[in-house]
Amino acid sequence: MVPCKACGKPASRAVGYCYECVKRGRLEEALKTHASARSRLGLPPAPPKGGVRCGVCVNGCEVPPGGVGYCGIWRNEGGKLKADLKAYSYLDPLPTNCVATPVCPAATPRGYPRYTDVKGPEVGYFNLAVFAYGCTLDCLFCQNWEHKTGLRSAKPARPERLVEEALKPEVRCVCFFGGDPTPQMPHFIRISREVLKRSNGIKRICWETNGLANPNIMKLAAELSLKSGGIVKVDWKAWDPNVYEALTGVDGRKALRRLKENTQMIAKMGLKRPDPPLLVVSTLLVPLYVTVEEVRRIAEYVASLPGNVPMVLLAFYPTWLMSDLPPTSRAHAEAALEAAREAGVREVYLENEHLLSDAEYPF
Repeated sequence: MVPCKACGKPASRAVGYCYECVKRGRLEEALKTHASARSRLGLPPAPPKGGVRCGVCVNGCEVPPGGVGYCGIWRNEGGKLKADLKAYSYLDPLPTNCVATPVCPAATPRGYPRYTDVKGPEVGYFNLAVFAYGCTLDCLFCQNWEHKTGLRSAKPARPERLVEEALKPEVRCVCFFGGDPTPQMPHFIRISREVLKRSNGIKRICWETNGLANPNIMKLAAELSLKSGGIVKVDWKAWDPNVYEALTGVDGRKALRRLKENTQMIAKMGLKRPDPPLLVVSTLLVPLYVTVEEVRRIAEYVASLPGNVPMVLLAFYPTWLMSDLPPTSRAHAEAALEAAREAGVREVYLENEHLLSDAEYPF
């Protein structure tokens, strides 16, 4: 950690300013960090302007000829936007460390007997984990940063191979994560439809996403989860728009409007299937920046959504450009849990507890 450039309070080197100063609009150091790191990776420093408009996510990139969108996936080829399928998959034994594990049919009796035939953990079965390269955000704390560094060298994947993997009888669920699946959701939706069409057993379709997809695309993805017993896990980074922008590199106000729109939509869809819950909202407890107040405000919104929307708080591990911060402290996690409960969220869980530390910092 370093002293805040404005007031001297603790800050991350990547952000340059403390939480309170960022809230007041001191974003310049963080945005420089984003731009510099992305340029080294051959990615646009900000959502591009002056080309063919992409409507897949909230960024609304205008991709120039021969260029790529902010996500690194969509490119302008001869005046048309194209996107290769860039992802890899692996079989993850169930129950796994999925964000939604506390409410998932793979680990609990929830959804029995329609979406699982086991009253408890589905031991002996697998999740097909599909790791998507690319992301619509540029989180300074990215816990899966390989999606950035491996993007340029990743070879296009074959959709039919993912379908074949998903149709194996020992596979119970397919989870699209990354990076973020948003840039490639059109590919993944087609793959998921084919899997559900050809399967005669349990195949849950799940998503781990930042929730910033075009609402029309997000609805199609959520419908697949609703039908199959899967869960849409939306990672809500921060509540304050300036904090959101400092941490992710994109317009925080636009992102928060889209997050509210999509979570409201998915929560309403989930009323058709109360259990297991269709929507789960997660928040990573980044020391110094995703404070108890940030969690409280997110939780107040989650509690206002239709139906029961569980919330999962995740312990942070120092990596990527925020490796100067400590892991989430136990005191921070316990205070955030209490704040979310006080805000009215019916189900609040803490995951990655093994990462918690005894570090001391303002939270």
